[in-house]
Amino acid sequence: MASELNPQPLNLTLTEKAIQQVKALLARNNHQDHGLRVSVADGGCSGFSYKLDFAKEEEPGDLVLELGSLKVYVDSKSVPHLKGTTIDYVTSLYGGGFKFSNPNASGTCGCGTSFSA
Repeated sequence: MASELNPQPLNLTLTEKAIQQVKALLARNNHQDHGLRVSVADGGCSGFSYKLDFAKEEEPGDLVLELGSLKVYVDSKSVPHLKGTTIDYVTSLYGGGFKFSNPNASGTCGCGTSFSA
């Protein structure tokens, strides 16, 4: 299931499929020296939305995780919203995408990238 449990208070995990997909995207974009930035922003149809991006280095206040040899950067404002979240990569007839399983979300929208807390 999850690639690695994290002893940090955030306890954010990525499944092996998610880690493999991020590494494939980094290689495709010639960003092997980058990591994954995970954050939460105001907006989306349910109040908050998940953001994934690539980052070369940490920014002040970031929590830096090592998950399956992948650096993951989380800004301090996003930490409370992401505690205990698992990020997976799923495929379907209509394509694939990253799926967030967040125990802090009190509701989600149909697109799966927005939530309320």
